[in-house]
Order: sequence, then structure tokens, then C-alpha cells
Amino acid sequence: MIFSNNILIVGGTGFIGYHLAKKCLKKGWQVTSISTKRPKKIRYISKVKYIICDITKKKILKKKIKYSFKYVVNLGGYVDHSNKKKTFNSHYIGCKNLVEIFLKNRPKAFVQIGSSVEYGNTKSPQKENKIITPKSIKSVYGKAKLLSSIYLTKLYKYKKFPSTILRLYLAYGPRQDINRFLPIIIRSCIKNKKFPCSEGTQSRDFIHVDDVVNAIIKSLINIKAKGQIINIGSGKPKKIKNIIKHVRKILKGGYPQFGKVKFRKDEILKLYPSIRKAKKKINWKPRISFEKGLQSTIKYYYEQSQK
Repeated sequence: MIFSNNILIVGGTGFIGYHLAKKCLKKGWQVTSISTKRPKKIRYISKVKYIICDITKKKILKKKIKYSFKYVVNLGGYVDHSNKKKTFNSHYIGCKNLVEIFLKNRPKAFVQIGSSVEYGNTKSPQKENKIITPKSIKSVYGKAKLLSSIYLTKLYKYKKFPSTILRLYLAYGPRQDINRFLPIIIRSCIKNKKFPCSEGTQSRDFIHVDDVVNAIIKSLINIKAKGQIINIGSGKPKKIKNIIKHVRKILKGGYPQFGKVKFRKDEILKLYPSIRKAKKKINWKPRISFEKGLQSTIKYYYEQSQK
């Protein structure tokens, strides 16, 4: 059974998954989500079909996926990386399980959500043609993501499996979990609290969730995306200290304690991508400026705090 435009979003109850599901429904697509838990109240969508399943359990997963899907997007995997085994299994074994199930009944497109950490210590602007070995990646999460990318690119090369890997930088926007960088800063400033942070001298690349969703959709429908690894970011790094000061100025509150959080030994001070390939292959570039995106994000968390 296959609909004209149906999509399976693995991790559809998460931050990016929620926004992707909303966009797909707006386009008139049928949306199915797979995740280990039901969605939080703020991310529940009545028209989405929710399947509860752990993608590391291949036999159960096979039983749960009863239909063919035109599109598959893999946003799955544990967000808390403290459990190394769960992190590796959910991000690498889970990806392999999904692909092996869909090898027989192929979707038109399979988009794997990768990460900027796959580049390890590669100098910015980071480019997709850089060859990185799993041994050079220190984090278990980064290793699992890189192994998934290697697996998928080989599968495209030898079996023409229609995969695309999107390497995301720091996605942000409304309805993100409150344990992420921007929500932590915004909420602390709303409450006029002291909060620990690093010296803030490092630069990071931020990309609004609506721009991320737009990149995913373009990758699904564009034949040039097949077999490609594509960076998704703004290409314009922002200094962390300046962002914190700017949020504080807008909200007129909050007391950042700079230097309280120490840098990791392997901390990269400047991290941002080249996005030329995204423009060339999928005709994508970010449309939402950081200033505009930050304002809408602050507005959301401020309204939540008033409830």
C-alpha cells in the first residue's frame, strides 16, 4: 500500500521532526512518525500517525513498518550521549536496520540527518569532499554518524540506494528542548537568573529550523541530491559571547557567568561550513537571518513562560 506522497519521519516527535511533519502536512503529504516515545504535548500533531518502536530492534521494526513509503527521513537516535552504547546503536545500528528494511521496497529518497561533528578537527569552513576516518573522531556520537555516512555512500555507489546525507550545524527555533544552548540562555534571561557559561570566545554556526526543513524537502525531491553529502548551515559563524550578550540586551535580564564552564580539551574554537554545494545541488540557501530567527525563538519561550 503506497500513497502518492507519503513520508516516514524517524524521530518525528523531536524538535526538527515536529517542524518537518508540520511542513509535510501543509504540502498534503501523509505523515508517519517512528520514535521510542510518544510526543510531548507541545509537539503532538493530530494528523500524524505515531508508531512507537526502537529502531535498534530490527525484528520489531520490520513488523511495525507495514507500508511502502515514497520518502524516508532519518532523524532518529538518542539525544543524550552519556550512554555510549545506546548512542552508538541508535545512530549507527538504527540507521543500518532502517536501510536494510528499505532495500527491498525502496523509497524514492532516503535522507539521513548527519552532523557537523563528523568533520572532527577539520578546519573551517568545512567542506564535504574532506575524507575523514572514524578513528580520528573522538566522540561516540560523531563516530556513529560518520559510519552511517560511509555506509550510505557505499550503498549508493554499489546498489544505487537513493540516500542523501545532510550534515547539520546548530539548528534552533521554537519548540526546541530546553536543555539546548539558546533555550537555556533565553529562559535564564527571562527569569533574570545567574547562569554559568564558557568564556564564549568560540564561534558556532546557527541555522533556523525552518531553513533545515526546507533543505530536507529539497533533498527529497531533487535527483541531484542522491548519493551526496551536503552541509546545512548559515556559513556565517557567530561568537557565543556576543549571542549571550544580545539575548540579555533584548530581554533586559540575566547574569551570564562567563568562564564558569570550562572548554573541552578537544574544543574547536571556530566551527562553520561551506554551503556552496547545497546551493549547487539542491538550490538551497538559508532565508531566515539569525536576527529574525532569534526574535521568533525568544517570543516563543517568553510566551511559554507567561502560561
